[in-house]
Amino acid sequence: MTNTPSEPGFQRIGIVGRPGSDSVVHTVQRLTALLNELELAHAVDNSLAAIVPHLQAESRDREDLGQWADLIIVVGGDGTLLAAARDFAAHQKPLLGINRGRLGFLTDIMPFEMEARVQAVLAGDYVKEDRFLLEAKVVRQGEVVSTGRALNDVVLHSGQSIRMIEFELHIDDQFVYSQRSDGLIISTPTGSTAYALSAGGPLVHPSLDTMILVPMFPHSLNNRPLVVGGDAQLRLHIGPQEGVSPVVSCDAQGHLEILADDELWVSRFPYKLKLLHPSDHNYYEICRTKLGWGNPLDA
Repeated sequence: MTNTPSEPGFQRIGIVGRPGSDSVVHTVQRLTALLNELELAHAVDNSLAAIVPHLQAESRDREDLGQWADLIIVVGGDGTLLAAARDFAAHQKPLLGINRGRLGFLTDIMPFEMEARVQAVLAGDYVKEDRFLLEAKVVRQGEVVSTGRALNDVVLHSGQSIRMIEFELHIDDQFVYSQRSDGLIISTPTGSTAYALSAGGPLVHPSLDTMILVPMFPHSLNNRPLVVGGDAQLRLHIGPQEGVSPVVSCDAQGHLEILADDELWVSRFPYKLKLLHPSDHNYYEICRTKLGWGNPLDA
């Protein structure tokens, strides 16, 4: 995590958000009004611009926005930022989140403080983090048939409730175990506060370079969460399945079909996400607030 108060402000601002939310529309109207007042060039994602009335900003598609902007502001919840991370990480453009969702582990600017916080970031007063993504590939008879990426997690699951699947896990071409379970969650440190947490995985600080492997309701009680290096190469070989069509989910938003005898390869995506926070960002305070941890004893 790096403080960068001496870096110059941003000049071209891209705005993306979650369509279908009145609160997002209102926040985008306020944000574009601020940027117009500051006389900064800005553009709104096409799908979002279509639902914002009286928008005083140009619109662009996401690919064009990623190439043009030098900062992307995301208006919505963590799910909106996860989608933006997958779209913009390869463009190496930093993301800043304004929270119009629920938990807000990633989108940590609240609407009531938006103008002051955004102006501070635009002036160069912020904290920057590099977060890595995962890349998933489904390999069938030696050929890659589908790919996906995830900031939180890649999940192999049965696609049906109360049905187990069988698979083998290899790490860096070394056999680790075979397992019968509802599936396996492969999480980044960013995703350790998400689905992996609900399945009994550990919280991992986002500065650590690790992957977290969390079995989902394993048949054997000896299968416990496993933490490996962030540069590990994971290979899951899918065993015979009876009446089950396994699925690979990326951030619970993109789904890849996988068949018996296929392999799932998971490794670090080559481009890191540049995530910006207000200068007083405190990861442990966020965990304490969002997860209900106890306050200081003398508070």
